[in-house]
Order: sequence, then structure tokens, then C-alpha cells
Amino acid sequence: MTDVNAPRLVYITCASETEALAIARALVEERLAGSVNMLGQARSIYRWQGRIEDAAEQVLVAKTRSGRMDALIARVRALHSYACPCIVALPIAEGHPDYLAWLTQETTEQ
Repeated sequence: MTDVNAPRLVYITCASETEALAIARALVEERLAGSVNMLGQARSIYRWQGRIEDAAEQVLVAKTRSGRMDALIARVRALHSYACPCIVALPIAEGHPDYLAWLTQETTEQ
């Protein structure tokens, strides 16, 4: 069983800066993420529906905890323009204890 307080970095790509900003704000406002970094434009090469795509996308990195992942994914999917958005999480193995405590506090439903 996964510790619900285990910290996670969540990588998300978006179609536009406007969409990325809306998703980032919603995640923080709804306590699904403690913070979200908008890293700006990236060029993505991927296969979609049998074709190789080459697209400009906006990259988000959200900091949350494992207990909020299901709700975070659902919220991103609700706000996202893609049929199959990139939402992947990586565990945070270590970090500044005060930051990780803050992250838990900020992602706890009030």
C-alpha cells in the first residue's frame, strides 16, 4: 500500500499557455498540488493515431502527494483539451524536510 503522504512530481503537457495556466491555477486553488511550475514551451515528437506528430506544447511540473493523484488526474482530464493528456508522476525520494511538510500541508483538504 502506498503512503498517501508520499511526495510526487507530476509532469503534464498542455496544448497552449492559456490551458497550462488554467490547469496550474486550478490544481493549486483546489489543493491538488502545492505548487506548479510552468516551464514554458517544449517541442514534442510522438506517435498519435498512426501518425508521427511534431507539436509545440507547454510543460507543467506539479508537486503533490500520492493521496491526491487520483483527484489531480481527474481534474487535469476535465480541464485538458487532449483526449489522452500526458500526466505522469515520479516519486520524490528525498527533499528538504520543511518543504515536504509544507507540501503535505498545502495538499490537505480543508
